[in-house]
Amino acid sequence: MTSLDDLPIRADLRGLTPYGAPQLDVAVRLNTNENSYPVPDAVAETIGRAIAAELRDLNRYPDRDAVALRDDLAAYLGDGLNLDQVWAANGSNEVHQQLLQAFGGPGRTALGFVPAYSMHPLLALGTGTRWTPARRGVDFGLTVGDAVEQVREHRPDVVFLCSPNNPTGTVLDLAVVAAVLAEAPGMVVVDEAYAEFARAGTVSALSLLSGHPRLVVTRTMSKAFGFAGGRLGYLAADPAVVSALQLVRLPYHLSALTQAAARAALAHRDELLGTVAAIRVQRDRIVTELRARGHRVADSDANFVLFEVGGDQHTAWQVLLDAGVLVRDVGLPGWLRVTAGTRAETDAFLLAMEKLSS
Repeated sequence: MTSLDDLPIRADLRGLTPYGAPQLDVAVRLNTNENSYPVPDAVAETIGRAIAAELRDLNRYPDRDAVALRDDLAAYLGDGLNLDQVWAANGSNEVHQQLLQAFGGPGRTALGFVPAYSMHPLLALGTGTRWTPARRGVDFGLTVGDAVEQVREHRPDVVFLCSPNNPTGTVLDLAVVAAVLAEAPGMVVVDEAYAEFARAGTVSALSLLSGHPRLVVTRTMSKAFGFAGGRLGYLAADPAVVSALQLVRLPYHLSALTQAAARAALAHRDELLGTVAAIRVQRDRIVTELRARGHRVADSDANFVLFEVGGDQHTAWQVLLDAGVLVRDVGLPGWLRVTAGTRAETDAFLLAMEKLSS
């Protein structure tokens, strides 16, 4: 049987494994930060009708630039944005890949403050961009001084800032974003995949877009909207950034079905985002309960919680799995990450956590 070693694969890809969390058939799956609440029946029916309306014309290519969808996304974001400042793709991963294709690449460098989203270095690898991991503080925070010092040292072409950060849940002070933007010689990408879950008073980096053509703010419909299966990510930026991405995007990269489904979901955003408050309650409950039990827990403004297990994290992961609860081992020694879901799922997780101290 032929293996990868038998093929003329790129040397920098040898020995790697594909990105992905375990997809296991267990009672409680809290490992991929999905929205645990299914799409409401009425909204699902509306999305179904929108998709059905496109079926007869599947012999034709979709709108190559997804103009109507981008217009709807701009209206959702607000802040005076218009469709020329918005771009959409198959999940925020493809958005980030396109950004690296346009502004990274061979001979260029991307920097991220780790621990952070593990796809960013993989996307850098795939686009031939050199990846530079920068450090966070002991509490997973990031100060203006530390951020500026490291950007000044490495002079990256692309900086990734995640707020709230995955896997820690940490939100960034806008002063950090502004300081990095002032220091960085290239593009600054603020990944706000979990922005809708942030606590009241948190200000989005969208507020900094005016007058900053090198700033990009990325979002997704996978999390708060419960649209992970629909695969729709997007960004807000200067129109020149959108023009740059149109140079590297694949032709017709967003299917007519994806565009129709996403537009129908956006039209029912109040219903879909109605679960956010309930998820925040469970997130805060997990933080409070685990701290009361003596665990170190990172502050979270996302729909997940990073917590310390006091030993080998993979052993702890297996104990929880044996109890029917799947969480995420993000490769951070001594820590695991759990998605905040329904009340019943939180009950099951907290009950399973008792086995770690038994």
